Amino acid sequence: MSIFINASSRVIVQGMTGREGRKHTQRMIMSGSRIVGGVTPGKGGTSVLFEEDPVPVFGSVPEAVAATHADVSVVFVPPPFAKEAVLDAVEAEVGLVVVITEGIPVHDSVEFISAARGSATRIIGPNCPGLISPGKSNAGIIPAQISGPGRIGLVSKSGTLTYQMMYELRDHGFSTAIGIGGDPVVGTGHIDALKAFEDDPDTDIIVMIGEIGGDAEERAAEYIASNITKPVVGYVAGFTAPPGKTMGHAGAIITGSSGTAAAKKEALEAAGVAVGRTPSLTAQLARDAIARQRGSLG
Repeated sequence: MSIFINASSRVIVQGMTGREGRKHTQRMIMSGSRIVGGVTPGKGGTSVLFEEDPVPVFGSVPEAVAATHADVSVVFVPPPFAKEAVLDAVEAEVGLVVVITEGIPVHDSVEFISAARGSATRIIGPNCPGLISPGKSNAGIIPAQISGPGRIGLVSKSGTLTYQMMYELRDHGFSTAIGIGGDPVVGTGHIDALKAFEDDPDTDIIVMIGEIGGDAEERAAEYIASNITKPVVGYVAGFTAPPGKTMGHAGAIITGSSGTAAAKKEALEAAGVAVGRTPSLTAQLARDAIARQRGSLG
């Protein structure tokens, strides 16, 4: 199994006719995703050729869903138009909307995430690399060749660290790796992914990557202590970040004594999470957890 996507996922790409949308649609197809259509307002009725197979383009998400029965949308729409694109997908009741677009105004993100709350739609992102269940489906920009299928679940704020951790643990592989995005407001958080991995019978251990700023990791630590029975290994990016300076993501900023990597590490360790000081050390902790788990199973 996997979380949020699987081999049966039917994916549409909003913005497929643009440069980025076209490039990453090709990559998703090559990694096994079932791309059933694209959406670009004003271009309905056309198609885009990938290899030798034409993929139809629709003028709106409701039209695309009606024709293809898509249940996943990946959004490559420029920031000024991203809000309307996501709202279009929410209106069409697409089950999963993966918002890759970077630079969406926070008030726009708040609006479409609020619209999705309580609806049939789960939003991942914005400003995220998406998610991949190796060998099954790839919804976003995560390179498929860096790792294969396995029994590790990975949730990360950072796209780059998602890739690095997948590469570091390629000898074990992943059930699903999900990049939730590093903006101050995101649709799916650590806790959502932790719950899904806990419920997934094909995920044995969980690797969680956080970063400085905010309190998401502290809240995740509380959730882990009360709800997660599987081994969790963690890493917090930004141990050397100076207070008051944004580091990478818009949400990665320390204010006073809150949001530091040390404070997050302390909270996670208090919840029983083994936390590495570097990505490579974190990967080794994951290998150790797998070895202990296999040893206990005899």
